[in-house]
Amino acid sequence: MKAPHRALLIDDERLARKDLISLLSAHDNIDVVGEADDVPSAVKAIEKLNPDVIFLDIQMPGESGFDLLNKIDVEARIIFVTAYDEYAIRAFEVNALDYLLKPVNPERLEKALEKLESPERETPARTRRLGYDDQLFLMLGRHFKFLRVKTILIVTAAGDYSEVLTTDSAKGLTLKSMKEWEARLPEQHFQRIHRSTIINMNFVDRVEPWFNYSFRIHLKGVEEPFVISRRYATRLKDRLG
Repeated sequence: MKAPHRALLIDDERLARKDLISLLSAHDNIDVVGEADDVPSAVKAIEKLNPDVIFLDIQMPGESGFDLLNKIDVEARIIFVTAYDEYAIRAFEVNALDYLLKPVNPERLEKALEKLESPERETPARTRRLGYDDQLFLMLGRHFKFLRVKTILIVTAAGDYSEVLTTDSAKGLTLKSMKEWEARLPEQHFQRIHRSTIINMNFVDRVEPWFNYSFRIHLKGVEEPFVISRRYATRLKDRLG
């Protein structure tokens, strides 16, 4: 028999945790191993318990659930739990496994738990194009990360994955296709310059002619230039005026 998923509940409301524990007790694939009521205690619990799934409240006194995810590497899958619908929408946009609105509906909880059995580590892409100040919550390398869109410098194809380079030189692989990145990144800020490369246009330093009517583009903070294929050169020239 497969071992149950080890769950950590993070919520500043004791009764909310108690109610969720009661609902989860009906599911054999969940074992609640710990609770936390604020960000500091949550950090300690995550480091000590290394849970498989975290039920995370968003709005808490002092620091939010989003603040927690900015403080610590989390390998667990995240299910946001919130009383605020506007936060729930944001949570869904940052690629959490799912979100639940309080009071938690048992049938809705069951659907969220079904997603835990999927081998896919990220939720399917949403069709809404992201804003430049939006944040993504995605798997980079072996850890989930909060990534602000405007910090993405370059996205390059890497087989079934794509590699993201950020403005602070952080780098990691994620299971997202170039097609998905192109569809979701804000088109006024990002440009595809090759079938395997998307760049942040705000960091273009200069463009220079290259062989066979192609061009090379230099980005601020990046030593090696990128070759722009002829297919994308005209579109880029239009963008740069």
